[in-house]
Amino acid sequence: MNDADRTLTTAAAAATFAAAPVLGLTILWHPSLERIGEQCLGPGWGGAIELSRFTPLFCAPGGEAGALGHRAISRSPLRIRVDAGGAVELLPADSRMTLEVNGAPLSAPLKLAPHQLDQGVVLGLGAQVFVCLHWMRCLPRPANVPGVLGVGSAAIALREAITQSAAAQLPVLLLGETGCGKDVAARAIHHLSARAARPFVAVNMATLSESLAAADLFGAVKGAYTGAQANRRGWFEEAGDGTLFLDEIGDTPGAVQAMLLRVLESGEYRPLGAAADAVSRARLIAATDQDLDSRGFSQALRRRMEAFVIRVPALRERREDIGVLARHFLRTYGQLGDCSLPTALVSGICNNNWPGNIRQLAHAMHRIALDLHHQRTPTLDETRSARQVAPALPANDGHGAMARPDAPRPRRKPADVTPQDLVAAMEQGQWQIRSAARHLGISRPSVYKLLQAHPHIRLPAHIPAAEIRAALQACAGDVTDCASRLMTPSEALRRHLSALDRAPPAD
Repeated sequence: MNDADRTLTTAAAAATFAAAPVLGLTILWHPSLERIGEQCLGPGWGGAIELSRFTPLFCAPGGEAGALGHRAISRSPLRIRVDAGGAVELLPADSRMTLEVNGAPLSAPLKLAPHQLDQGVVLGLGAQVFVCLHWMRCLPRPANVPGVLGVGSAAIALREAITQSAAAQLPVLLLGETGCGKDVAARAIHHLSARAARPFVAVNMATLSESLAAADLFGAVKGAYTGAQANRRGWFEEAGDGTLFLDEIGDTPGAVQAMLLRVLESGEYRPLGAAADAVSRARLIAATDQDLDSRGFSQALRRRMEAFVIRVPALRERREDIGVLARHFLRTYGQLGDCSLPTALVSGICNNNWPGNIRQLAHAMHRIALDLHHQRTPTLDETRSARQVAPALPANDGHGAMARPDAPRPRRKPADVTPQDLVAAMEQGQWQIRSAARHLGISRPSVYKLLQAHPHIRLPAHIPAAEIRAALQACAGDVTDCASRLMTPSEALRRHLSALDRAPPAD
């Protein structure tokens, strides 16, 4: 099969998707940054492809095709063979080119089980170019949904689900881990819907206090509770006939769940202390990273929210998209020009498990951009803390050679957590207490106690409002970045900012 047959539009490759996935090759990193994200469709099961400086051809959908072309890549090809059962064998050529697989040197044949291609296998070629091997279950398509980047099957499926849900008026439930982009998906649904010109109101349910959650959502009349000195608009009223996004829906207090169910069933709600019902025309989108069954969540409410369910994949499930996302964040932070990153750093970015998902990658690329701006050698601490690549097994073994285990954190005593451990866990968890507790292997109440005892961590209520607003402005309105800058829990900061926005002006 010649190079023309390896381009994205080959009908032969498209025909095989119905029977089995096709091997995809995606450029994760290339010194010519515009090449990042270009793809080649390799063989189906039972086929083979050769990877070298001159073959195969890669391109973006609708773009010009070209070989990798870098002089650090050998002319002698790495042979990639897919057997009839979906196992992939890597057969390196006898050349001086540096070759690595998932960060480990490769000099002998290696067999990969089919499930390892589901996780994405990272090839380092000549210490300059990185390519991801992964399964493709559809032909590549342009990214046509704002903010939802990615070139692999998972990203394409996510964009299709977003587009379909945007055309409907049904409630949507977004499922996915913290930091995987559920908020971006919610905004994209709103942007593509007929409500795009109307309000989009986002609420983090984890930040609501149980005593005031109903007033926050549904509003209250003057005198409805102690301190209610005037009528108060709720988020349903603010959303109007737009979209109301309820993030962390699993943390909704039980009493409020019953109120939400009534809104979904009848479109009506009653503000606290009001004598009559109000009508909501807002569309509801909810998101959670939790198992709602295990939390005693209202099954009736859940069934109502499940009218349209979208699963947002974790970043480790779409490794082929890491390069496109990393380039996007470098561009966002203004460092896409002469961007020469150390090979070890690029390898770390591509091979990291990214437990904090896209949000963690964004923060890491922001720090790298700052290092580049200040002419420092960029580093990536995550490569030491989260990169988990198993040793390679020889080809004749072929079972689980390159697995990336995500072992649960062992439980530990709060007394064993140092102040440095606490700050590191809060940073890795985007200053969310639940994520930090999971990372440290201790309970959330224990994290609260450690936060109160830490000499440099303050609760938002103890930070002057002027300092908070200055930090928020410096972070371009990003509450997570602001929480990191102020060293304060992000959930509490969101709550405090909401209270500041609703407070009456000072006399």
